[in-house]
Amino acid sequence: MRMRCFRDIVVGLLIAAFVVFPIGSFGQKAPKPEIIQLQSPQNPRIGFIIHGGAGVIRKGSLSPEREKAYRDKLTEVVTAGYKALQDGKSSLDAVEIAIRIMEDDPLFNAGKGAVFTADGKNELDASIMNGKDLSAGAVAGLHHVKNPITLARAVMEKSPHVMMVGDGAEKFAKEQGIELVDEKYFFTQSRWDALQRVKKEEEAKKKKDAPKPSYAEVPASREPQNRFGTVGAVALDKYGNIAAGTSTGGMTNKMYGRVGDTPIIGAGTYANNATCGVSGTGWGEYFIRLGVARDISSLMEYRAMPIQAAANLVIHTKLQNAGGDGGVIAMDKFGNMAISFNSEGMYRAYIDKDGKPVVEIYK
Repeated sequence: MRMRCFRDIVVGLLIAAFVVFPIGSFGQKAPKPEIIQLQSPQNPRIGFIIHGGAGVIRKGSLSPEREKAYRDKLTEVVTAGYKALQDGKSSLDAVEIAIRIMEDDPLFNAGKGAVFTADGKNELDASIMNGKDLSAGAVAGLHHVKNPITLARAVMEKSPHVMMVGDGAEKFAKEQGIELVDEKYFFTQSRWDALQRVKKEEEAKKKKDAPKPSYAEVPASREPQNRFGTVGAVALDKYGNIAAGTSTGGMTNKMYGRVGDTPIIGAGTYANNATCGVSGTGWGEYFIRLGVARDISSLMEYRAMPIQAAANLVIHTKLQNAGGDGGVIAMDKFGNMAISFNSEGMYRAYIDKDGKPVVEIYK
């Protein structure tokens, strides 16, 4: 009787073992758990959002004509980028198309409308990133490239590098057949006048033995000076890929050789299909120190924060507590968008859920 009970117990244990560990599994490592795909790769929602810079932009500070010009151009830009996505173009294409339009318009501090450095030059930076494979391209210190965003994309796709600067970057642009222009192409009277006002104010303060203002400070005028003036775009295409890009002329009266956050991947630009795409505009030194764009992505990745909450934490708490200001646009892999800024205003536009353009300037 005891032998029969013992035999029944052994047989039961063997059956249980084969259920848990099928034949052929002994001696093998346990299979890795499958990664759950949260978003259907067949037909995700496309999305597009842009910004044209942040700064002291209060209601009433823009003339009606000037405000209309900004609203019309932002509508044109966001519509062009969204149409590219509708036509099946990639998120990278949409970002480049939109930013090129803003680079060609003197309303914005990028390309044609770039501000002047302390040396009286226009100096351009840009970057772009592909969320599909984390590839990125950036350029800085340009003086002759008509559309820096196009060169940034060429660095990403046609070189083994991420960043190229100055004369070397422009030599590469020439090799790639990217349009170069004379420096005078970037001259605009309003930007030149802004530089002169800054210089005069600094000179007056020196004579009064007042503390020297930061080169980032821009004096008040009848039209608000776009202190940051960066432009950017974030796109989600029908293939589920996110891209982000940013372009700028920097800060009025900036010191020789200064580079801000725009061409720094993870500071002013970041894109990752697993989380989001981000383009920033603000006081670049703080965006670099905090790694603003990458930090937003990290909060989503490691703390599972919704995109708007992540953007708000970085901009309204971390950036503000550090003494910096500015803002971001962002979009996650589901097409959810976030806009967050701690300045008085930010030129921005996006396509809503009904496919209509929405343009905003003030808080």
